Amino acid sequence: MKKFITNIVAVSTLVLASQQFSAQKVVMNREVESKNDGKMLLGNQFKEQFLKAPYADWYVKEHDEYAIDQKAIGELRKAKLTSYSLVVFMGTWCEDSHRDFPRLMKILEELKYPDNKLTIIAVNRKKESPTGDEVRYNIQKVPTIIVEKYGKEIGRIIEMPTSGYIERDLVNILKKDDSSVIKEIFNK
Repeated sequence: MKKFITNIVAVSTLVLASQQFSAQKVVMNREVESKNDGKMLLGNQFKEQFLKAPYADWYVKEHDEYAIDQKAIGELRKAKLTSYSLVVFMGTWCEDSHRDFPRLMKILEELKYPDNKLTIIAVNRKKESPTGDEVRYNIQKVPTIIVEKYGKEIGRIIEMPTSGYIERDLVNILKKDDSSVIKEIFNK
């Protein structure tokens, strides 16, 4: 019995120790203030942060006025965008982010995109975040929208959509992913 209890204590200690090492604490909704830019979001954010002042001034207007391409939305539904993960790097100081980030959020709302598959990372003017994720993703410009499947990047939209519409660029990314899956099947 004594050996049994000793083994339980040893296993419990190992489990707790491994949880401490594997659990990375990410601070959410960090806000900083700078002399040049005033209030600025930095690091991982929940989308609700953008409905608060001063960010709501640009976010709500662009979100509400954007006319979604419904044909592209239908194609995104058909291609199951909701089965992909999105990582979005943006800057609350950046005009391109002011335009495209609210548009992306409206598109995702239209698709009922799951919040748990969306990562929003706000960066400073040097394109840095507290966690250093910008290095891992090689972020040079914002906004950058990265589409991932099973943790692997399949495409990205950098600074502004090439088609002029985020939803159309997302469709093109998903089409490329579908064609690469088909190529893999036929090359086996």
